[in-house]
Amino acid sequence: MPPMSGPVSPTTVPAVAPSAATMITVAPTGAESTKDDVPALPVTLEELVATAKECEAAGAAMIHVHIRDAKAQPTLDLKRLKATVAALREQTSLVVQLSTGGSVKDGYPARMRVLDAAPDSCSLTCGTVNFGDDVFMNPWPFMVELYAETQRRQIVPEFELFDLGHVASLNRLLDTYGAPYGGQVHCDLVMGVPGGMPGTTEALVAAVAALPDGASWSATGVGRSSLTVMFAALSAGGHLRVGMEDVLTYSRRVPVRDNAQLVARAVEAATLFQRPPMSPDQARAMLHVRPPATGGPA
Repeated sequence: MPPMSGPVSPTTVPAVAPSAATMITVAPTGAESTKDDVPALPVTLEELVATAKECEAAGAAMIHVHIRDAKAQPTLDLKRLKATVAALREQTSLVVQLSTGGSVKDGYPARMRVLDAAPDSCSLTCGTVNFGDDVFMNPWPFMVELYAETQRRQIVPEFELFDLGHVASLNRLLDTYGAPYGGQVHCDLVMGVPGGMPGTTEALVAAVAALPDGASWSATGVGRSSLTVMFAALSAGGHLRVGMEDVLTYSRRVPVRDNAQLVARAVEAATLFQRPPMSPDQARAMLHVRPPATGGPA
């Protein structure tokens, strides 16, 4: 589908006050770690659903999903994606968000086809970034095409921001093509990736200051930056993303037991800040997620 030629809805969104509750997203798998290196990583559909149920019980409201193939390798196989969305909807109430990033080796057509699985939400990365030794490609034309498709299909995008330049690209995207489906701009600051913005309080404050008026946002601290980013985000009124996609150690030299352990810590921190975790229904209301055509408790 060619990019939209102009705004489909107003570019301004209602002002959002600091939330009285915290939306906790779990990112349980990612595309980088291997099952051999991290045995607790959920890679099968059964493991992913079990993880999702545990994390919902612990306080998560949304799940950010990467999937694996029969050999536990990252894949964007559409049949597997559809089965994953269906199973998560049938057995949990979580907001189901699919990654359109896949792995750094996935091509643009395969990443675009992720939307055919009809998730509640999807990631939309707002620029190219060095990703360790690799390059995560997100050129402007791909951003625009993907954004237009989310608007057409009524899928809520979460704008992934790895650097301050990505925030500028987000603002350009909204100014040119209008608000996302549902009207609420929601972002995730992914911090601490080698090649992106550092996982520091100073970087978080700078990124948040440049976000569009009325945007809501979460923050993700990769690796050693996970706790710094978590507490900085809570103190600044943001939401949280945690999970084994982003961190594999619970404390120094102590491996993460499972994703629910990370969600429980985020819940404890949010509660300490007097911003207890949102329910999935509250997250749906905040993001203006379209009710699924089919499914279970979602």
